[in-house]
Amino acid sequence: MKPNIGYIGLGVMGHACANNLLKADYPLWVYARRSEQMQQLMQAGAQACNTPQALAKHCDLIFTNVSDTEDVREVILGEQGIIHGAQTGSTVIDMSTISPSVTRQIASALAQKKINMLDAPVSGGSQGAIDGTLSIMVGGKADVFQQALVVLQVMGKNIVHIGDHGAGQVSKACNQVVITQTLAAIAEAFALAVASGVDRAKVRQALLGGSAGSRILEVQGQRMLTYNFTPGFKAKLHQKDLCIVRQFADELAIELPGTKMATTYINALVEAGMGEEDSSAIVTLFEQRLGERF
Repeated sequence: MKPNIGYIGLGVMGHACANNLLKADYPLWVYARRSEQMQQLMQAGAQACNTPQALAKHCDLIFTNVSDTEDVREVILGEQGIIHGAQTGSTVIDMSTISPSVTRQIASALAQKKINMLDAPVSGGSQGAIDGTLSIMVGGKADVFQQALVVLQVMGKNIVHIGDHGAGQVSKACNQVVITQTLAAIAEAFALAVASGVDRAKVRQALLGGSAGSRILEVQGQRMLTYNFTPGFKAKLHQKDLCIVRQFADELAIELPGTKMATTYINALVEAGMGEEDSSAIVTLFEQRLGERF
């Protein structure tokens, strides 16, 4: 018998993940602050709830996928939060990107009520969520992970148990460190090519076949060539994630100089009014410095 599943947070990523759970014939309860976000899923068979607490009463597994750390804290531990409705032995799986330290605090609070938790942030963008091919980085107890794995496999293909509570969020922070610096490096490389009078599209083609090749060069590099900044991942959300990285690095008293430099480009992108665009729009900052269109 399939477990009853709840999904809270039905933005682009959450809606796609919830839809895939319905397609896999899981009984699904949903909650979103805006009722219109639930309509399509309700038409497909999901049951709507008016609070996270009410949703939790029905469910064995409860997914959360909301904007930031404080939103997750409120949805899980708030006055009408999951903790007040969840059954003993149920599991909360947070797919948001939030502070590793707060994740551990939430997991501890849930454990006192004998409720399990996994932190399971994702990478792969909106298309990965739609296709069910996300990379999912999981923190929490190994036995709880194994029990939830078959459900996670509906939403992702590369699913790795990183370690105990918070380890998934640490992995996501590492992911954002790599992505941010790589985006900046690609934009910088394209600027070098253009300034030298060399076709940047052909440079990208050559690099893809060598050691510099990457998924980011393939996807975001192509976006940079065509100026297609329809968001796979919005710059303003990227900025939010980098704030989490910075705060966590400060907690650990370590310096991340490369990330600090690359973050200035994301900040500049948002300040230029491009926060709703894909982060690959970073290339426009280098274009402006050259004083001409790439």
